[in-house]
Amino acid sequence: MAIEFLTDKPRKPGLRSRPNWPERLTLLAVVWILASVALFASATDRKVLIRDVTQIEGVRDNQLVGYGLVIGLSRTGDTQQTFFTVQTLANTLQRMGVQIAPGVVVVKNVAAVFVTASLPAFSRPGMKVDVTVSSVGDAKSIEGGVLLLTALRAANGEVYAEAQGPLVIGGYSEGASGNVKSVNHPTVGRISEGGTVEREAAVDLSRFRIVSLLLLNSDFTAARDVADAINAEFGKTIAAALDSRRIDINVADSGVLSVPILISRVQNLSISFRSPAKVVVNERTGTIVMGGDVKLSPVSVIHGSLTIDVQTSHVVVQPPPFSSGKPETVEETRLTVNDAPAQSIQLEEGANVDELIKGLHAIGATSHDIIAILQAIKAAGGLQADLEVI
Repeated sequence: MAIEFLTDKPRKPGLRSRPNWPERLTLLAVVWILASVALFASATDRKVLIRDVTQIEGVRDNQLVGYGLVIGLSRTGDTQQTFFTVQTLANTLQRMGVQIAPGVVVVKNVAAVFVTASLPAFSRPGMKVDVTVSSVGDAKSIEGGVLLLTALRAANGEVYAEAQGPLVIGGYSEGASGNVKSVNHPTVGRISEGGTVEREAAVDLSRFRIVSLLLLNSDFTAARDVADAINAEFGKTIAAALDSRRIDINVADSGVLSVPILISRVQNLSISFRSPAKVVVNERTGTIVMGGDVKLSPVSVIHGSLTIDVQTSHVVVQPPPFSSGKPETVEETRLTVNDAPAQSIQLEEGANVDELIKGLHAIGATSHDIIAILQAIKAAGGLQADLEVI
């Protein structure tokens, strides 16, 4: 939108014209209102690409796992108590023509490990993937080790990749005789591009008649907006929201011959997106995370501290003078009650959780107190958001 600035009337030569202040003030007011509207719109709604809030059904990663050996350790491998390590070593040597008796072999530079990797979508033979190597025995460290050739299998038991190479770990363990210094996890390592894909795991998109988009977070409004944006882009109805998470796109009705091109056009569309009003609390750590525009109804919170301390002690009571009695042990109980005065905060209509938490901190409430108070407010119907406790 173009804004035309108002100017003063032409002045005569040699005369100074007076500025037209009412018109200028009116212009400034209009500009201020437009700026306020723009700022308010940007605060309530934000544009996101469809690719950032959805995924395509059937296009995903696959998890791989394998069992192997790490060799070349500096006497920090598995001990003799981890018998399956020696058995694996004996089986490996047997395939190479070396016969050994597992019961008499003692090695400390070998460790049994599990190898895990994620096989990306549309993987082809020869592609490289990163692998993670984790000790399964009692090895102290796998630092400096080399992973022997290990087959990586999917859930169906088929081998999809092979892994081998030197390990890189993000920690260390040094010392002996109980005086040990450890940093991070020296029993977990990583091999960058240490896995090679051996079996194709690509999805044939040419067979897709329906492309289904799945929202990462269930939301009926977002599903409707995605379908509307797609239909507006193609000028006809080719997409429909089936539920709060799934949007189906008819490939034939789109008129696009290539499914990848159709997906590319759809993923680069943008929609107005609002984060859901949600509060997530972790009772174990006292962590509170708020998302979206979380609001509170008018609420008053009264927080007090009542401490009751009961102490029991044993006191020896001596008998009266010149009596034949004997000293006796008597149990004495002391009761201490400390009732701190209750403190309160009051929030008006439209207050958010951030204001509530600041107020609770001001009266000395701890993180765990805040979590309990949030749960009580939610139970009373004062929290206009979804409260999730993890």
